[in-house]
Amino acid sequence: MLESKKLIAIRDFLDSAQKSIISAKKILATMSDEKDLKKELEYIDTSGLSSYMSGDEKIIEWVFTGESMLGSDGALYPVPQNYASKSKLVQGSKLKAVIHNDGKITYKIIEEIEHETKIGILTKNKERFQVIADGKAYNALLAAVTFIKWEIGDSVSIRIPKWKDATYAAIETVIPKMSPKE
Repeated sequence: MLESKKLIAIRDFLDSAQKSIISAKKILATMSDEKDLKKELEYIDTSGLSSYMSGDEKIIEWVFTGESMLGSDGALYPVPQNYASKSKLVQGSKLKAVIHNDGKITYKIIEEIEHETKIGILTKNKERFQVIADGKAYNALLAAVTFIKWEIGDSVSIRIPKWKDATYAAIETVIPKMSPKE
């Protein structure tokens, strides 16, 4: 019983911390000239999403920001990069997280945002991997790059939201290099 109360308290502290982080990011976006941060929060629409309890499980619906999830409760939640990369999540897609009473989290896609596919070149800007496509730089998740062991300069196929100005791209696949004909 005491352990259960401690777990509830820890969850409450984490929820509070996450809400503080999203609030700080929103304030920073209004004060900063960082275009990516402003764009990331600018078009993300959490309307129609909710959070609720289903038995002992907490369910939070959210929108993928490209790196994390913006919950219906206004808080930012982490998304495992392996899940986001393997699922090829596109920025703006809607998902839900089922938080089980043992702390395990299961992610499920509710609605994928309409997206388009482009070809780009993998680059690195400081410590962040990016894909340059049609003259625009899109951030890419580290896990998407390192899992397949892609290299800077490789051509890749990416998914980006259609009709939205994205800051992140989901990497679909590396395009094989053609060997020069002899």
